[in-house]
Amino acid sequence: MPHSLSRIGRRRALRATTAGLVLLGILVWWLAPWDEEPPGGTITVSTGTRAGVYQKYGELLRSSLGKHMPDLDVRLETSDGSQENVRRVATGEADFAIAAADAVETYRLEDRPGADGLRGVARLYDDYVQLAVARDSGIHTVDDLRGKHVAIGPPKSGVRLIANRVLRAAGIDPETDIRPSSDGIDKGPERLGHGLDAFFWSGGLPTDGLKTLAERNALRFVPIRADLVAELHKQGGATRYYRATNMPASAYPGSQLGAPVPTMAVSNLLITRTDADPRLTEWLTRIVLKSRDGIGAHVHSAQLVDVRTAIYTDPLLLHEGARRYYRSVKP
Repeated sequence: MPHSLSRIGRRRALRATTAGLVLLGILVWWLAPWDEEPPGGTITVSTGTRAGVYQKYGELLRSSLGKHMPDLDVRLETSDGSQENVRRVATGEADFAIAAADAVETYRLEDRPGADGLRGVARLYDDYVQLAVARDSGIHTVDDLRGKHVAIGPPKSGVRLIANRVLRAAGIDPETDIRPSSDGIDKGPERLGHGLDAFFWSGGLPTDGLKTLAERNALRFVPIRADLVAELHKQGGATRYYRATNMPASAYPGSQLGAPVPTMAVSNLLITRTDADPRLTEWLTRIVLKSRDGIGAHVHSAQLVDVRTAIYTDPLLLHEGARRYYRSVKP
């Protein structure tokens, strides 16, 4: 072999070895804890209804925390949803919770107890507004809900906030122009076509409580058009957190006939209080990001959790512990 070729081969081998060592270093840094011992103690996490995505995400996160923080006792508390979760964290009834950004902002704008102490940990994933009806229903637009029996979610849920706002944007009074129901994801879907005409839900895609019916071809989704979202923005306040989007055709293949459905979305946040332990919060933030793929295998929407977007917890400032984590992984 010519001497020049030998030198080229050695250089290539050296570059490959160097790249391998760099990759190994990154892997060791990612897997290794930054403290000798992870923090312990007890925390309460407020989730959502038993059939909803918040609860499932909470269960999977608790399992992951148990592997990496074995001395941490994570207690999950079910709830009606975002509105109740925000209140629980703000008033000290829970240490962490998942809540939609519009519910957080609504609580802040109303200057409710503890609002100033709320802090963000991570932006998780987006909730999609899903307005479901029975397959053979005559309801094809939001306007068609007038006079119908409509589930708008439990009183303390984020769904209730969104449903009422969407209805008002369409010129429908949720108290007098429909027959409102408080059914949630645990009971509402099965009642479609059996005493219930339509069902509002806001959650990650897909939601198991709707997926089963979609697979049976028992429901379809009513579009929420971009012009209605624009009208909704005129309500001001927390409505700025809603954005027009499409529910992908792949979300519920059995119910969408291969076509996307116009709707709106709002981001979900993992929240805490300013007095939460910074070291514990730093660890928790890291594990939320580290567990993305594991949780995402069961909660599809969680696959979108990413360090580049997790840092944006508007309308909340980042908690000091979360900020430490994001600084530690900044390129």
